[in-house]
Order: sequence, then structure tokens, then C-alpha cells
Amino acid sequence: MDIRKKQRAVVDALDDVKGREIIVFNTTRHASMFERVVIASGDSTRQVKALADRVQERIRELGGRVYGVEGESNAEWVLVDLGDVVVHIMHPAVRSYYNLEEIWGGKTVQLKQAASGAARGKAAHRRGRR
Repeated sequence: MDIRKKQRAVVDALDDVKGREIIVFNTTRHASMFERVVIASGDSTRQVKALADRVQERIRELGGRVYGVEGESNAEWVLVDLGDVVVHIMHPAVRSYYNLEEIWGGKTVQLKQAASGAARGKAAHRRGRR
């Protein structure tokens, strides 16, 4: 599956379940194992789990493969490995503590027709970094 199609599917799946502060980082220059990192927040363990489930479901619907999922048991931070895309879904407090945005830094991917949740997330991310 094309990387742009996959990242769009992930963002749309996160938006379906009202994921917040959705950010996509282009990591091709940082890591050779994957091309994109997607970070999103969910307000409760139930929502974090639902977000991770929806991402997996959407990718499988499109014929993609889910290579692994970590953290589903406590659902404070769930990582979904899609091969060339890695998705981190976290509680806001966990996200703030680990600050993955600083690690992957700088180069966010601008999606052509950003979903409403993704647009909100980008605006919130920009406000938080000032």
C-alpha cells in the first residue's frame, strides 16, 4: 500500500473515534525501519483502545498488514506497528511525559485534505510549542 494512502487511512481512522492532537511525522531521514510516525491522544483507556482497534481494522480493510500491537492491556500508551508507519496512541499525561514530538521533531506531514481532528491536532500542537 502506498505510504500516503496508509497515512491517510490511519489519520481518518483516528478521526473516526475522535482522536485528538493527531500529528504525522516524516521519519525517512531518522530511521530506516519506518517512514512515518503518527501520534494521537485519547481521553480514556477505553478510547485509546478503541482508537488502536479502529486503526488496525481500517488498515486490514484496505488489505494492509498489522505487524504488531503493544500496550493494549493497560491502554495508556498503545503502539500499532504497520511496517512503514508506526502509530502511538496515548493518554495526554503519558504523551506529555514522554514528549515523542521532540524526539521525532520538526517535519510534520501536511495532508492534502486533513480530517477535522487532524487539523485541530496540528493547531493545538503549534500552540503548545510556542
